[in-house]
Amino acid sequence: MTDGSTKADAFPELAAGLKKQRFQLETRLGRSDRSPLAIWFWELDRVLLALVLTLIAVGLIAVAAASPVSALKHSTATVTLDPLYYFYRQLGWIIVGVPVMLVVSMLPKEQARRFAIIGAVVAFVLLFLVPIFGKTVNGSQRWIGYGFATIQPGEFLKPFFAVTLAWLLSLRVKDPSLPIISVSMALTAVVALLLMLQPNLGETIMFCGIWLVLMIISGLSARWLAGMAILGVGGLTAAYFYYPVATQRINSWLFGGEEFDQVMLAHNALTGGGLLGTGPGLGTAKFKVPEAHTDYIFSVIGEEFGLLACVAVALLYFAVIVRVFLRLLDEEDNFIILAVSGLTALFGGQALINMAVNLQLFPSKGMTLPFVSYGGSSMLALSIGFGLLLAFTRRNPYLDNSLYVTNGMVTK
Repeated sequence: MTDGSTKADAFPELAAGLKKQRFQLETRLGRSDRSPLAIWFWELDRVLLALVLTLIAVGLIAVAAASPVSALKHSTATVTLDPLYYFYRQLGWIIVGVPVMLVVSMLPKEQARRFAIIGAVVAFVLLFLVPIFGKTVNGSQRWIGYGFATIQPGEFLKPFFAVTLAWLLSLRVKDPSLPIISVSMALTAVVALLLMLQPNLGETIMFCGIWLVLMIISGLSARWLAGMAILGVGGLTAAYFYYPVATQRINSWLFGGEEFDQVMLAHNALTGGGLLGTGPGLGTAKFKVPEAHTDYIFSVIGEEFGLLACVAVALLYFAVIVRVFLRLLDEEDNFIILAVSGLTALFGGQALINMAVNLQLFPSKGMTLPFVSYGGSSMLALSIGFGLLLAFTRRNPYLDNSLYVTNGMVTK
């Protein structure tokens, strides 16, 4: 036994074992691997997942930049918060949120739909209990729970509401005689009423916006849409006259704020860094911005990383939206089209409103920037919502093109 071949012949079992292990490594998560994990990996839109993970990474950097501001403002004479207090907490929420997103994305479409409907019922009950048992923070009663387990039901209801509404509208396609329009309108009105009791005008606008987008996609008549537009204008007018916070914010937006108005402070921070920014940790205007780690984190990005960084963040959101609708180009399931459109409208609309507020193009709404702003309820709710989006956009091109599949049924 002086050469390699002789040794290999002497140990045939060892050689076969090494060959088998090499084959297993080569086929793990490969096209030939038919394990549930591999099937999920190849059906998943990995470009969409990469885009949202990039947003989460950007958000973590932005929260690190804004954390010293909020830590200083929330420190007291007896308790001094670490400058990176909110960064560490956001990192913890990301460690929880990303696995939740991936687990939800693994659900088959039918199970994802059921999960969303059950989640909508639970979140709606919690939202109904907020006026009774909710906690008041900064003059708004939006939270329920105790200590670390405090959540904001409205945040969790948004993605579940979009999917549930899509399911209801898909039933209307199958049976036009069902009073789905009236039911969905009543459901949206009840949610809006519960939100305004908090009060929470920004979230109310988001829910109404989701409803309107899905109505348009489902083919609602122009007469109905005109009536809804008139009703919406009437609601905003009523909010202006009877909701003092809305009055102050709309006046500030229309007629210009004072020197120390929060919108003006945010605008000064946004433009203070120029095109390239002052550099990480070197911003000074951010210390005057209220809620720098949540509502006005886009302004912090502008000061420390520059307006070009703000453009890059906006393009990331735009890329997510474009990618989602590219996945829908050959989709034929009405429910999937409506559910994905509703979730995308929620994600894109919230991002658009937050950035518009920071740019003084929209009155202040107290709305976070998805996956970038700090927040436990926000991060978990967005993770669940995006997990549903990934689940509904999963595609098997080989199964779709198979001659043995017709109308979603496998023929024997």
